[in-house]
Order: sequence, then C-alpha cells, then structure tokens
Amino acid sequence: MSETSRKNKLILVRKASGDDEPFSINKLQASLRNAGAEQDTISKIVDDIKLWIYSGVTTKKIYSCAFKILRRERAHTAMRYRLKEAIFALGPTGYPFEQFIGQLFEKQGYTIEVGVVVDGYSVTHEMDVIATQNHIQNLVECKYHKDQGKQVSVQVPLYVRSRVNDIIRKREIMLEYQDLSFEAWVVTNTRFSADSIAYGKCNGLHLLAWDYPQNRGLKHLVESMKLYPITILHKLTRKEKQVLMKQGIVTCSQLLNNLSQVKQLQLSTRKEMVLYEELKSICY
Repeated sequence: MSETSRKNKLILVRKASGDDEPFSINKLQASLRNAGAEQDTISKIVDDIKLWIYSGVTTKKIYSCAFKILRRERAHTAMRYRLKEAIFALGPTGYPFEQFIGQLFEKQGYTIEVGVVVDGYSVTHEMDVIATQNHIQNLVECKYHKDQGKQVSVQVPLYVRSRVNDIIRKREIMLEYQDLSFEAWVVTNTRFSADSIAYGKCNGLHLLAWDYPQNRGLKHLVESMKLYPITILHKLTRKEKQVLMKQGIVTCSQLLNNLSQVKQLQLSTRKEMVLYEELKSICY
C-alpha cells in the first residue's frame, strides 16, 4: 500500500467496549499533550504509529505503544539534562575524568594509557591520556574543573604544546616510535577561551570541550557512543559511585560488563536488580 493510500484509507480501531470507531490522530495527540508531552515528542509518536496501524487494532494497543515511546523519550531527555551534571560529578579529583576520556578514545578503537610518566627530550612529563591508532599517537592533557563557569585560558594550550613538543622531540629519535606521528590534545569538561581556540587552530592543537567543536564536542561523543559516566546513575548513592571510581569503573558500560564489581557495594538483591535494569536502559 502506498503512503498516499494509507493516509486516505479509513482505519477503524476497536475500543474497550468492543465497538469500532475511526482512528483519531487528534484524540491521540490530546491524550499525549495531557500527559505533558512536548510537541516534538507528540509528532514523533504519531509518525511511528502511522507506520504500523491497521484496521481492527485495539485502542489499548495503540495507547500502550504510544506511552511506551513517551516514557523512552522522557528518559532520554532527562538523561541529556543530567549528563552535564554527571560529568562534573566525576570529581573531586581530575583522575576519574582522565579515565573517562581514556574510555572515549578506547571506545573508538584506540589503545590507551592513562596517567603515565614519559620521557621528553629535556625533562619527564606526566601525560593524562595517550591514545594510539593507525600509526598516530595522541598525547592528551585533561583539564577538569568543578566550576561550570570556568574557562580554559590560553596559557593551558601554550603549556601543553610546549610539553608535547618536548615529548615528540624525544620519541622521534627512539626506534620504537619511528612509525608514529604525534598529535596534541587538550580536553576539558568546561569551555575554552576565544584565545585558546585561536591558538589551537594556529598551532595544530586539538581542543575538545563540552560543546566544542560544534556538533562534535564532548556531549555529542558521549551521546553518540552511549558511553555515560556512572555518576549519571540514579540507583547508586554518591558514596557508592566513589567506591567504583576508585576501582577504575567510570562508565556505565564498564560496570555493566563487570557486574562482579557491584558485590563490593553490598547492595540488596532488589537494588542490584534495579541497578541492572537502569544500566541496560542507559547502555542499549
């Protein structure tokens, strides 16, 4: 059946009383609106139901499917609102944030090292993350701030460029690195100043912030890869999350793949089950 024919065909749906009546988009929209759905969500639900609705289907099934989508959309929207707060909750030290950034690179197929001391030509340096793939080694400095209003000033990329250059100068004369080229990064959970961005562009420095680069920032990467920090979880207390982070568990997918780590939290059987369901809803 063509889309035009589907739109023009009268579809009868069966009410709980057993009577049939024409399907009304207006009634469905009104019920969703009364439930507090936004217009974008209402349109998405109506478009979905239009794809599969058929004469004889019960109103119960239609509304059940509609509200299932609504719950999913609300959960997704709520998660997006919580994400920024969850990134900031990776503190109070910067190390969990470094581990989290390492996980973002690893998820993309990189081999990673986190918090390692390496030799430069002049002095030694601690690199927060080293991510290697396809003969490119990325040397990453992470700047975690507890204050959402904090900007990364131009002094940081200046300093990082200098440190990375010293490491590159050393590694270019070491046989084990002869097949590699090197890239420098600064990653933050806040924002970069205009001078930082200008310097980065002019000096081959990759910058990654909450919403920078546009449509390719930290928020976009986390959502597209579904690599959410464990601090986004509702079913664990702050203390329980801190225990896991001390064990190197910083993402929901890590925890889902290492459920044995939950045992150290001494949760009740019911809370373990609820946590497992929350992890599945976030990761899949």
